[in-house]
Amino acid sequence: MGFWQEAFEAVKENDPAARYNLEILLTSPGIKALAAHKISHFLWCHHFKLLGRMHSQFWRFLTQIEIHPGAVIENGVFIDHGSGLVIGETAIVESGAKLYHGVTLGGTGKDTGKRHPSIRRGALISAHAQLLGPIEIGENARVGASAVVTKDVPEAVTVVGVPAKIVRVHGPASPERDRVKLESERHVSFYDHMGGI
Repeated sequence: MGFWQEAFEAVKENDPAARYNLEILLTSPGIKALAAHKISHFLWCHHFKLLGRMHSQFWRFLTQIEIHPGAVIENGVFIDHGSGLVIGETAIVESGAKLYHGVTLGGTGKDTGKRHPSIRRGALISAHAQLLGPIEIGENARVGASAVVTKDVPEAVTVVGVPAKIVRVHGPASPERDRVKLESERHVSFYDHMGGI
């Protein structure tokens, strides 16, 4: 499948308000931002970096979604609403990932080279979550609204809070799942014992 087909499928699968392709094309800022990023990224990769930055800034003005032209974004990513979303230069977002408004895939200001998050297949990043540094969000992981994530998140878990902590483990049992689940239960038990402080 090409970019447009995967983009339309991602919107229809994740947005119950989406009805048909023309409506999605005309009213979804996320799909416009992703399509524009394809051009910005092409320019960036072919040594037209200033032109790529200017192109991305023009679309930032139109969509309120800022995607650096150096970011690597696969087909099939879903951006819902999108207003205030920021994706940094060295970020990687894989197919099936879902990003909501106000999300930041940013740096810490201390790193060089790879300095932005990598979002693996099927991960869901809820509204206003802040993911900072060269961290990895595992496949099918979920990051709760307004969470601040500065460490790697394993696959198939849910993290919430500031700083983000694992609160739920999904998927079949395995030694890794059991270890993560035990750590999650210890955190929740301590939190409950302290009266939610």
